[in-house]
Amino acid sequence: MNYKGFVSSAVDWREQLRSNQRRTRFVIVMFIALYVLLGLLIDVFLAMQTIFPPLPVTEILRQLANLQIFPYATLSMAVVATISIFVTYSFHDRIMLLGTDYHQVTPETAKDLAERQLYNVVEEMKVAAGLRFMPKVYIIEADYMNAFASGYSEKSAMVAITRGLMEKLDRAELQAVMAHELSHILHQDIKLTLMASVLANLMLIVLDMLFYSVLFGRDDRDRRNGGNGIVLVIILLRYILPITTILLLLYLSRTREYMADAGCVELTRNNQPLINALLKIHQDHLDHREQYGAAYSQTPHEDIRREAYLYDPVQCGIEPIKSLSNLFSTHPPIEDRLAALGYQAQK
Repeated sequence: MNYKGFVSSAVDWREQLRSNQRRTRFVIVMFIALYVLLGLLIDVFLAMQTIFPPLPVTEILRQLANLQIFPYATLSMAVVATISIFVTYSFHDRIMLLGTDYHQVTPETAKDLAERQLYNVVEEMKVAAGLRFMPKVYIIEADYMNAFASGYSEKSAMVAITRGLMEKLDRAELQAVMAHELSHILHQDIKLTLMASVLANLMLIVLDMLFYSVLFGRDDRDRRNGGNGIVLVIILLRYILPITTILLLLYLSRTREYMADAGCVELTRNNQPLINALLKIHQDHLDHREQYGAAYSQTPHEDIRREAYLYDPVQCGIEPIKSLSNLFSTHPPIEDRLAALGYQAQK
């Protein structure tokens, strides 16, 4: 079926699933490797602080490799990474909704016609997508227009939508947004977002603690026997690792959004409702930039949700997270997404 500027063709979703699973494993392995590297640096730093007479860094590394010095920090960081993966697997829905005012919507708990319609729309798209399990549906009490999906499998999946988005879209546009989010579930890419975000943020917290410990806790012994080299490495990592984690997240996020947009058109057989929804969301963020900027910045844990959102607020100049990651958008430019859907902005 052809649309203006957009050709809907057969897609090998099974191969895409396998590709997403490979990328999942790659990112998890990369983050665990970074955790182990950070733990190794902490072990070297602690050895420089406690061993007397002081040893050169090369000798400390050799003894760590031979277990003559037990790598407590390295093992601890590996354990932290493993526990983080387990916790996010077990409590992903609570983590993704952390800091928001939300409630779950079911046929029994729907408070009004709009909430009942939302549940019906998700149920319709669940059937269209051929999903075996009904995702949990949540409404976040927020004025800004956004939505996301999360979970580790079809059985554990959830979708969340802000009240602002639910109230400002018509039924066809709401259906398109839910089709987009359920496409994330269908493609099995939703687990990437939470996993990578949690691991990245925990790692950067530990790195910050090490950085300030090195910066303010050095003595003359640290400056001898290669101590300055270790300090330099830690300082460099303090600025390189955040960029590395951003690139890993970007590697996952941008392709995911194009896939989900295409999946929405596959499910709804119409590109116009998603185009309308994206245009409304973008314009609404532009019109209420200051109000929404304050709302995003005052809501805790937005850094965890950002990669999962349907719309990245950074694209309209809102910076919900005060960090280096604001230099990049986790999503493709809105113009590129609209162009892929068949909408070209007038020049």
